[in-house]
This record gives sequence, structure tokens and C-alpha cells, in this order.
Amino acid sequence: MLMIVTDWLWSYVLIAALLVVGARFTLGSRGVQLRLFRHTLTVLTNIQWRGSDRGISSFQALAVSVAGRVGGGNIAGVAVAITLGGPGALFWMWLIALLGMATSLFECALAQLYKRRHGEETFRGGPAYVMRFGLGWHVVPVIYSALLLITIGFGFNAVQSYVVTASIASAFDVPPAVSGAVMTVVMAFILFGGIRRLALVSEIIVPLMVIGYLGIASLVLLLNVTHIPQALGLIFSSAFGFEQAMGGGVAAAIVQGARRGLFSNEAGLGTVPNVAAAADVPHPMSQGLVQSLSVFIDTIVLCTATALIILMSSVYGAEAPGVQGVVLTQMAVAEHLGPLGEPLVSVILVLFATTTIAYNSFLGENSISYFERLGPRAVLVFRLSVLAMIAWASVQDLSTVFGFADLTMALLALTNLLALWALYPVAIALLKQFEQQLDAGQAPVFSCDQMPDETLDPRSWPQRIKDKQFILSLTAQQ
Repeated sequence: MLMIVTDWLWSYVLIAALLVVGARFTLGSRGVQLRLFRHTLTVLTNIQWRGSDRGISSFQALAVSVAGRVGGGNIAGVAVAITLGGPGALFWMWLIALLGMATSLFECALAQLYKRRHGEETFRGGPAYVMRFGLGWHVVPVIYSALLLITIGFGFNAVQSYVVTASIASAFDVPPAVSGAVMTVVMAFILFGGIRRLALVSEIIVPLMVIGYLGIASLVLLLNVTHIPQALGLIFSSAFGFEQAMGGGVAAAIVQGARRGLFSNEAGLGTVPNVAAAADVPHPMSQGLVQSLSVFIDTIVLCTATALIILMSSVYGAEAPGVQGVVLTQMAVAEHLGPLGEPLVSVILVLFATTTIAYNSFLGENSISYFERLGPRAVLVFRLSVLAMIAWASVQDLSTVFGFADLTMALLALTNLLALWALYPVAIALLKQFEQQLDAGQAPVFSCDQMPDETLDPRSWPQRIKDKQFILSLTAQQ
């Protein structure tokens, strides 16, 4: 029954919703994710690297979001998509990502717009806050927060734990129970340090792990450069080929590409806005643009590299019962680079998954913070529950772990997309206000009087544009 409901949601509801919402924001913004791509790179090079006394920096928020997006989905998720949906699944991952760049941009910008001060050193925000203060909803934010807690805190963390222990078992012959126990201890140290410790760990580890994996992928691609056109041709032919259409392969490619694409880049899921809202930035759109870049890095760059590595190896299509997920990717790398390839991928995956689990756990805590009456004890119970889930999932099977995550992820995404659709006019107005400042040669800075809305938090944004000292301090960060 669980699988029937999950398949129905993905086959007939969620994919259509992702495409429609992504297309609406892309067309309505005149392709802002591509049109301002160069400006996004400029913003990235000029942002403040360290956090302020008000919150984490824009770069730290980007690093944390990449830490969450870049994980098992880029290595194991792509392999699962190719195994179940064929090479054509990658094409649909690309499409979901390109539209998802716009979706992610606006969901993160809206999270910034409606964020709230939390204590003296950070902000809290995300879809639940957007729904409550931007739309005046009260029931839906509660449903969303509960789904976020279940999906991210438990479902996604279970997937990451399983992927890591399976990878270590294949590469180093370490029993999953042992590696699962070690991971549980390491994650306990990070989880009890809060968002600032997570941001500090992420800004150090994320660049290293992304560069490391790209280095391995680039070497494989360089050694097999003559086979790249054939692999790309296989992706397109499998996505649109007549033979695949007659056999139902196109439908499988679309479904698996959408599932694994959403799991990998999380665009439209509403998870990343929780982190984006914690950044101290001069304008909501600035952080939105930066976050759209993480979707590009995740899917267009890293997932494509993984897919090409698999498709250019003899492992793909070989009769190897039981070989799936991360093990398939590791075997492909080992074929290209020799025996050292598999342990290298495993080590990088451990870094990916460690930061991703920490990121997921922060999102879970953020959803708990929305329920103000629960208090700090609820966060403690949640952290302990996450650690128990990590230990449990390390010894489970692939279908159980992914099946649970797919169902809750679909429900979470649909709830978030509903709110995004309702706030489309506000999002486009925010973009126009941002571009007006750009066209005037100004460094965009947001203030409450530019978009009068009594639900905006005056502690998060200046009340008047005349507050020159505040504005200068923010502009210096851009």
C-alpha cells in the first residue's frame, strides 16, 4: 500500500507540480536563474565569508545548503536513477534542476523576506514562517513542520546513513554496524553544537569534498574523453527514444529522474530556505540567487559527472546481481582509476553524508522551533532520536530506506509548492524591486518601507531606508 501511494504521487501529481511551478517562476521572471547567472557569480565573489553578530554569512549559508544538497544523492542517487530508470533519467534530472533553480531562488528569497530574529545571534525562517506571516495560514505551517521533521530528520538521515555504511563495507570491508556506531558518535558532536558549529564545519569541509570529487570525476572524464559523446548520446536517446517509449522506459526515466533529482538538489522541497533564512544579507534576492547556484552545482555538475562515470564503464549493464546504489558508482570509479578509486569515493562520500546529516538535523530543529510551546527538551529528544535513526538505518536494506523517504518527501514538496504558488505575486514584486536597484547602479539593499507589509520583522530588516548606518553595514557584506 505504501509503495502504491508513493508511486501514484510521483507519477501523476508531484512531477507535474514541480514542472508547472518551476515553469511559472521561470517564465514570470524571464529566466532569472540564467539571465542573472553572471551576477550570481559576482555576488558570490563579493559576499562576506564570515558571519556577523546577527547571523551566519551568505557564504556559510551557501556552504551549509551545498552540504545538504551534495551527498548520497549525487553518488548513490544517480546510480539508483540509472539502474531503475535507465540513462534517460539524467535528462529529466537536468530539466528538474534548471526549472528548480528558479524555484529555489524564490523560495529562499521569500524565506529571507519573512525571517524572524531568534535570540541575539541568528535568524529563523523557512516555508512554515512564510506560510504563517506571508499568507496568514495557521494549519498548513503546522502540517509542513511536522512533515519536515519526519522527512529530513528521519527519512533523509536514514538514507545517508545507509549509503555511507554500504560504501564503507564495500570499500574497506567494515561491518555496517561498526561504521554506523562510529558515525553516530561523530554526529552527536556536531549536532549538539548548533547552526554555528555546522556552518564552521561546512565552510571547511564542503569546498574540499566538492573539489575532491570533481577532481576524481575530471580525471575519469579526461581518461575517457573520446567516450563522452557516446555516453551523452545514450542519455538523450534513452530519454526520448522510440524503443524506450514502447517499453515504458521513458515513463520510468521521468519518474526516477524526478525522484532522484528532487532528493539530490531539494529545489521546491522547502528544506534549503530554512538555512537560507539564517543568513545576514542586504537583500532577500541576493541569498536567493546564491542558493540557486547550489542547485546548478549539485545536479548539472556533480550528478552529471557521476552519471558519465557509470555509463562509460563496463559495470553499467553488466550482470551483477545485488550491485546497486553507491556500490555501482564505486565499482565504476575503480574500473577507471584502479583499486584506489573505490576507497577514494568512499572517503568523499563519508564527508558528503556527515555534513548532509548535520544539515538535515538542523532543519528538523528548525521545524521544532516553529512549535514554540515544545521548548528546548523537544530539541534534545529530536537529536537523540536522530542518532538512534542513524544507527538503525545503517543495517537496513535499500528499498526500505528509500521507500520511506520518497513518500514523505512527496508530501513535503506538495505542501511547499502550494505556498510558493500563492506567493508568486510577492516573489515577482521582490525581484522587480531588486532589479530596479541594479539598473540604477546601486548595490541592492532591502528595507521594510520598500515593500510595506506589517508581517515583516523589523528586527530582521531596517524600518526606514534612511537608516544609513545599518544600510552601510549591510552593503559592506555584499
